[in-house]
Amino acid sequence: MAEDLVLSEKKDNVAIITLNRPRKRNAVSYEMALALDAQIDKAAEDDEVRVVVLRGEGPGFSAGIDFNMLAQISAKFSSTPAFRYFLPKLQEIFNKMETMEKPVIVALHGFCFGLGLEMALAADFRIAAEGTMFALQETEFGLIPDVGGTTRLTRTVGIPLAKEIIMTSRRLDAREALDIHLVNEVVPQDELMPAVMRWVERLENCAPLAIGLAKKIIDRGAHLDKLTFMALEGLAQSTLIQTDDVKEGVMAKIQKRKPEFKGK
Repeated sequence: MAEDLVLSEKKDNVAIITLNRPRKRNAVSYEMALALDAQIDKAAEDDEVRVVVLRGEGPGFSAGIDFNMLAQISAKFSSTPAFRYFLPKLQEIFNKMETMEKPVIVALHGFCFGLGLEMALAADFRIAAEGTMFALQETEFGLIPDVGGTTRLTRTVGIPLAKEIIMTSRRLDAREALDIHLVNEVVPQDELMPAVMRWVERLENCAPLAIGLAKKIIDRGAHLDKLTFMALEGLAQSTLIQTDDVKEGVMAKIQKRKPEFKGK
């Protein structure tokens, strides 16, 4: 069943989405992509969810695209215009994860290759277990990363490193990934989920509306000129300044207590 390929559970205000195809190394089939899409929508639309965690079951996060899916795409969309019409539908799944106004943390272990790395790049924070290997191998079989990988990797690590990683298909270990800011933290394997939950706790200590708009402004404004970027800051702040969360945050500071943000 397609719904078994991606699992979801809610713990307090955290949605935990799990890629659940361990016998296939969490290779992404079309059915898995659709199941992931449904869980992303569910988390984005749930007002109780404040943080989304994405993880993989089994020996690694994801080995990338299922080659059966790749063959099906090649056969079904034999013409260039037809493929160009189809591809944005696949890209949109990761775009939703990137654009939801909730932080997304991805827990990485074992391997994170191809489409799996493209998925991870759409998250806000990437926490990796020691020994995790990363690669975008598409050029090894005549393709390029096309589900946001080329775009997001370039914006994450810069043009020279993106060219090196994509054009040579070379693998990086977790420590190399940390050095180039591809991941935010590297921890021992048995500390991966505790480390992720520490990031969740940090985020839950901050106002959810502010986090959501900060995410959107950074993503939308990072490549704009300075004054346009600052104008976006002003628009966001004018939305936040009248919220109950601001009043609560100020009073909590004055009263030296932990704030209780409601996202209102």
